[in-house]
Amino acid sequence: MVYTMGDRNLYSKLMVDVVIGPTLDKLEKKDISAAQTLRRAITKAESTIPGLTYDLVRGLLKKGEVSDRLDMCETLLRLGGTTDAEELRIPRTEPSFKTLYKCACDLKLILSRIPDQIYDRKQFLETIKDIASSIKILLDAVNRVIAEMPQTESGSRQILEERKKEFVRYSKKFSNTLKEYFRDTNQNQNVFLSANFLIYQTNLILKTVKQECC
Repeated sequence: MVYTMGDRNLYSKLMVDVVIGPTLDKLEKKDISAAQTLRRAITKAESTIPGLTYDLVRGLLKKGEVSDRLDMCETLLRLGGTTDAEELRIPRTEPSFKTLYKCACDLKLILSRIPDQIYDRKQFLETIKDIASSIKILLDAVNRVIAEMPQTESGSRQILEERKKEFVRYSKKFSNTLKEYFRDTNQNQNVFLSANFLIYQTNLILKTVKQECC
């Protein structure tokens, strides 16, 4: 598979969410100062040079002579629904926020199963139905959170609305990618990539809610 610059940047951001983030969470329990320093440094470096985290991890894998045996797109998709980072957790305890977080986790978990199920047509079709249902449930949860936000937070509401619209756009792209896949089943990598974009958009919703509402 040929990686584009956009893919590289996506993989780098996902690595921060599903690899670096959980690792720093564990380090934080032993040395909070070191973990926070590393988190700030990685965030700043990735912001300054998008894709840097991807290059770093690929370099380490190449040094360990395992890069040729690892499909980065598929691996990140598998990890995307099974790992969690503090940055993605919403601390608010109201039912709407707890539901939103659960719906996001459920969707990511279903998407992460695609590599195991895509080669069984019957099973994959059921998975697609589950994904469509989870997307709708997540959007309903986002709408409930937006509706509960005070009018004085109109700026925050608009930001979350824009994030929701962006998520919908990537959901439609994912749907179109599936249609292309069923016309040509050799395009499984495009399905993995599109699912990764959808997981990233789901993470952005969680980060936006945490930033704007917590």
